[in-house]
Amino acid sequence: MAGSTAGSDERHQGKAPLSAQAREAVRQRIVDRRYPMGARLVEREVAEELRMSRVPVREALRALVAEGLLELLPRSGVRVRRLERTDVRHLYEVWEPLAVQASRLAARALTAQDPPSLEALRACLDRAEKAAAADEGTREVAAHTEFHEEIVALGGNPLLARTMEQLSWQLQLLFGLREEPAHMRAQHADIFRHIAAGDEELAVASTLLHVRDSRAVALRSLFGDATLYTEGK
Repeated sequence: MAGSTAGSDERHQGKAPLSAQAREAVRQRIVDRRYPMGARLVEREVAEELRMSRVPVREALRALVAEGLLELLPRSGVRVRRLERTDVRHLYEVWEPLAVQASRLAARALTAQDPPSLEALRACLDRAEKAAAADEGTREVAAHTEFHEEIVALGGNPLLARTMEQLSWQLQLLFGLREEPAHMRAQHADIFRHIAAGDEELAVASTLLHVRDSRAVALRSLFGDATLYTEGK
């Protein structure tokens, strides 16, 4: 009953429900590897760490299982999902066509009579560069993920946005597990330039190159895989 009252008070104050706050806190700990891959999460211990009751934490952990960041253990409890080569391949097989279509729609939007602002997209690039210069990997990964999310937003397709939202945290987890080569930051700048110019075909081509390079880097960083993109096709 007390938890219910607290949740009601927070809604009246305009705050996110406790379960949403817990979900965000656990997500961030997974992405920045305070909770490493394969780590078992005990509901009671997480609740104590977050200084919350167990009910919102339980709801948060269930939601993160559905998002693919956590997985259920055979008997009870959850652990941080351990990404296998097949998981990476499946993720990129879904992300590639979505990322390409997002860039196409964003470039198309820039040719409209009342084009959207590029300030948010440009700000993501700036944040990524500053984070890279300061050797702050977690901030850089967050900025890169936001860059792709902003491209989706520019395209103005809410169904694509909802679909990408389901992938974003898995992508951010994956990006945080591998090194980010400088040439991939340069690829983001190329994508931005082509979208800003309203050039659909070059935006698509640069995005496709970027996603496939990203996949190769992920497989090499995580599994020492030096094979070509066509592996598994």
